[in-house]
Amino acid sequence: MGKIEWAMWANEQALAAGLIYVTGGIVGVAGQFRGWQFAAFGIAAGVFVCLLEYPRSKRGKGTSVERTGQYCFTVCVKAFGPLTRNYYVRAFLHAALCVPGGFMLATVLGCVCLGIASLIYLSAAIHGEHWEPILPRTEPPKRVGDSIKEPPQNPPPRPPPELRRKKADKLETAAYDNPMSVTVNE
Repeated sequence: MGKIEWAMWANEQALAAGLIYVTGGIVGVAGQFRGWQFAAFGIAAGVFVCLLEYPRSKRGKGTSVERTGQYCFTVCVKAFGPLTRNYYVRAFLHAALCVPGGFMLATVLGCVCLGIASLIYLSAAIHGEHWEPILPRTEPPKRVGDSIKEPPQNPPPRPPPELRRKKADKLETAAYDNPMSVTVNE
């Protein structure tokens, strides 16, 4: 079995948690519930988490698919250096940001989701993972069409080369050589 890349799961969980946190904060502020200041903090924290988590990290093996418009966020996250690349820092940051959300019902779900993301990031950090930016490719991908000189002449399935039909210039050599004798049994 392959090695689990915990950071990939933590990134998706934290991005969803940030969106849920923002939504709960909007509900809390719009409803002017008791302790709506926690909801206002939830909006700010959710937006911060979404901006931090939007750029995906480069995978250890295989292909890394970046999100649409990720490049400008990648530059910003990369600029903070070890503060954003280290998953221990992200785990403790998310744990600290989720605490105030637990004091208000509208933001509890975002708080719990962000806490789970924090635990997954802690697991990623323990397994030695760190954030790597997905940078644009410098060399263009190799075109497959350049290696094909001439398309096949007969449709598939194609017989092996020794059994292919020969040109009909000479009628004696144009027919197949049947390895089995053909006789009429009457």
